[in-house]
Amino acid sequence: MDELAPSPWHRLTWLNLIARAGGIASVEQKFVPGERGDIPLGRVYLRYRSVLDLAERWVVADLRQTVRVYPNFEHAGKHSVYLARSRQIELQMRLMRLRGSGSDFESLREYREGDEIRNICWTATARRGKAVTKTFRVERSQAVWLTLDCGRLMRTRLEGYSKLDRAVDAALCLSQLALYSGDRVGLLAYGRAINQRVLPGRGAAQLRHIVEQLAVVRSEVPEADHIRAAATLLSLQRQRGLILWITDLAETAMTPEVIDAAGQLLSRHLVIFIVIAQPEVKRQAAVAPGNPQQMYEAVATQEVVFRRELLLGRLREHGALCVEVAPHQLSAAVLNQYLSVKERNLI
Repeated sequence: MDELAPSPWHRLTWLNLIARAGGIASVEQKFVPGERGDIPLGRVYLRYRSVLDLAERWVVADLRQTVRVYPNFEHAGKHSVYLARSRQIELQMRLMRLRGSGSDFESLREYREGDEIRNICWTATARRGKAVTKTFRVERSQAVWLTLDCGRLMRTRLEGYSKLDRAVDAALCLSQLALYSGDRVGLLAYGRAINQRVLPGRGAAQLRHIVEQLAVVRSEVPEADHIRAAATLLSLQRQRGLILWITDLAETAMTPEVIDAAGQLLSRHLVIFIVIAQPEVKRQAAVAPGNPQQMYEAVATQEVVFRRELLLGRLREHGALCVEVAPHQLSAAVLNQYLSVKERNLI
């Protein structure tokens, strides 16, 4: 029997095998860890008997070690169809851009007939004594920030997975897709403090770095400091970029802090605000009450649903793209939102 870390998908059992004298035997078992990050593997307990069961001996093998558990790559592999869609969008955008002009400054050259007057660089024209115009290049890549809330609301478990587990899977899927599309991807995971921070970059090395950081993302008991996260993003990302924020909303009479924090980013960045829905609340709100107790529960849950829609509507009015999605549909919703932004050329 192996001494393994607790997991909802594994039960410790004795494994049986027969080893002949002077021979070698082996046995395997599948272990699915219950959480990501560095987990300890303990000792191995052996109990072996003689052929006729006349003697028995117990042995403890000290094989203690620490292994790192990574996010579920199988979940990311299921969304390979989005890579084909991303490639198609990129080809369409490339054709559109060839017919137009980019917005990134590239160089100066002499003015030619047909150039737009608004592109003339008047300071360079004054220095040289002849008309000089600016040339531009097509935007090569955009900065995409994956922002993960690791506070207490993300600890809720549904079907064995916490909301943060689902958010990490979605972040892994999106990082693969965005890097494949040529964008620069960064990561910010925060609780009361900034826990993981990866500056935007591209390439296979960047993906490995993000995966290593996603592996050690852990939820915290207290409420996360959303204002600090927004201030960090504003200081790290000066130019306009895409901020994908995965979080949940606290059920309070006041406006949740995360709404105000996301609102601070809207003047400079495009924000995709993803709220993980509560399926049991929506189901309860749709139930027809049959007694006073059920009536009370239905009214209370309907008020919760209405309030969440009102808060998200407030962010939409200021330009955010807001989505409330069930936990098991989070990865697909995130990828669809990203591809929609790319297709509409919003950044």
